[in-house]
Amino acid sequence: MDAAENKAVMQEVFNALGEGDGGPFVESLADDIRWGIIGSTEWSGTWEGKRAVRAKLLDPLFAQFATRYRNRAIRLIAEGAYVVIECRGDVTTKSGRPYRNTYCYVCRLDGGRVRELTEYCDTELLAKALNPPWAAVAA
Repeated sequence: MDAAENKAVMQEVFNALGEGDGGPFVESLADDIRWGIIGSTEWSGTWEGKRAVRAKLLDPLFAQFATRYRNRAIRLIAEGAYVVIECRGDVTTKSGRPYRNTYCYVCRLDGGRVRELTEYCDTELLAKALNPPWAAVAA
């Protein structure tokens, strides 16, 4: 797939995510995805494989949300296999706190699937608004 096709895939994914439908996002992840979150928080790190991403990152994250998570793309830039998405998340946590983070995802696609994702975000907000992933799983 070329840059325009990769961009179209991610535009479709974020159109749904902006409406609160995360299904297409999860479907876009390759089975062997490598997802990294920058920084030094308890949420920072790298997860290998779709099962690990779901069990150790997404499930603990979404377990803390009281409302439907929405993430709206502001800008998509594509070059070759890479698509960069500047986006804004919006949700309320079960503790009643708003969690509105700003993200930049750098995604490498192969065959219409996200093989690598590097997430840049406000890690201070991440650490303040959410319980660590291990605590969310234990709760």
